[in-house]
Amino acid sequence: MQMQPEGIGSWLKFREIETPEREALVVDGKRFNYRQLNQRVNQTAWAIQGLGVKHGDRVAILAYNGNEFVEVVMAAAKLGVILVLLNWRLTPVELTFMLNDSGAKTLFYDATFTATAQELKNKTGLDTIISVSGVSQISGSLNYDEMIANMPLTEPTPDAPVGLDTPHLIIYTAGTTGTPKGAIQTHGGGFWNALNDVVSMDITSNDRNLNVLPMFHSGGIGLFTLPVFYMGGTVILTRTFDPSKALELIRREKVSIFMGVPAIFLFLANQPDFGCMKDVRIIMSGGAPLPVSLIKLYNENGLKLLQGFGMSEAGPSITVLDRDMYLKKAGSIGRRLMHLETRVVDEDMNDVGHGEIGELIMRGPNVMPGYWNRPQANEEAFRGGWFHSGDLARREADGSLYIVDRSKDMYISGGENVYPAEVENAIYEIPEIGEAAVIGVPDTKWGEVGKAIVTVKAGKKLTEEQIITYLKGRLAKFKVPASVAFIDALPRNAMGKVLKNTLREKYKQ
Repeated sequence: MQMQPEGIGSWLKFREIETPEREALVVDGKRFNYRQLNQRVNQTAWAIQGLGVKHGDRVAILAYNGNEFVEVVMAAAKLGVILVLLNWRLTPVELTFMLNDSGAKTLFYDATFTATAQELKNKTGLDTIISVSGVSQISGSLNYDEMIANMPLTEPTPDAPVGLDTPHLIIYTAGTTGTPKGAIQTHGGGFWNALNDVVSMDITSNDRNLNVLPMFHSGGIGLFTLPVFYMGGTVILTRTFDPSKALELIRREKVSIFMGVPAIFLFLANQPDFGCMKDVRIIMSGGAPLPVSLIKLYNENGLKLLQGFGMSEAGPSITVLDRDMYLKKAGSIGRRLMHLETRVVDEDMNDVGHGEIGELIMRGPNVMPGYWNRPQANEEAFRGGWFHSGDLARREADGSLYIVDRSKDMYISGGENVYPAEVENAIYEIPEIGEAAVIGVPDTKWGEVGKAIVTVKAGKKLTEEQIITYLKGRLAKFKVPASVAFIDALPRNAMGKVLKNTLREKYKQ
């Protein structure tokens, strides 16, 4: 009889049988081996079933990283329940839209967000809310630990088969423009993402991954929490990111894999002991453009800072730069992963030549089947049978890819295309610069001109004239920003991406 492929929930079941005593999860001083973790996941799954939740139903979570978050993710996987990951940095209005759009009736929430949970309960179709930490003040709210305490330790039985095509997660896009869209990640997508990561980075059961990224984002789930569980390694979680705590954990827990976003690596570089990461085998940045100057700074301190590229729509891994090429190919996102195809195309979906700029498109088993309840968006995103990323890229003859910019961030000045990421890289070469973002603003003569918004490092001084003079010697005239604004900090989303729509709105006049 042919074996039916199982979903992500089967991974912990397998690990409990094969490596029950191996450490699986470390969080907030608590340690769980694979037997303990799988049994708690089973208890959570039985409790969810006891609420009347069935295969295909949507359940949401609004919480910091923790063992409870992992348990809900994997319990949903065992049952074929679709888990909606909610960004705790969003407003109740934004979260209300996501709950109503997904149709979630059950919410797991951190007691820190009690006020938000109360508002969501009042304004959405939520039937059940469960506090995963602390005592909630909301009438009718359940307590997570009490709910699972007396549940069976054995494997639950889903009310319908869970296979690779079964949806597992809904992750809403940042929604920087228009209405947020829920990217559907299937069990198969999670499996192929794990396999791509394992193959490209040689992840083994001996690896210890520190995850400081929020698990409501695909980076917190797919890079590398689920891949490490797949291989039977150890995941170390922090509730939120703190630079000094992250470095302490890297030393104490003998971390071998560490994923962050550029903003995280900027913060770490300001710590006097950030060189302690020398023993980390893989240090990877993603989620936003990585300044070449930061790669060089890490190199000067004996650290190989790699760049990868991913999207929620791809589970998220798409490319990674080989460790041996981190300096030679600085600025490249590397080559495509094994089980994935990529192309760089023009508007008619013709491949552009090497070195030419086009849109990066892709297809593969890790790519989502579509957005939740968005047939029109799906038709646009998957035209021609390929997923269109909206990112402008160029490819070298050896297959190395470079993200030039988001298509929506590019602006046209005097008929010339300007890609802000290129200008930002040049600005980051100025030693006094802390953060930098470039946007296009309206101009009566040129249509649009560049405006740089920057922060200056503590104790340093810098003027608009100094920045512009520096850039004039390094960039074509039309690329040099016409003005500079100084602010205390750039607006960023939870994954460290600069919110350029916020900047464009603020500086449009």
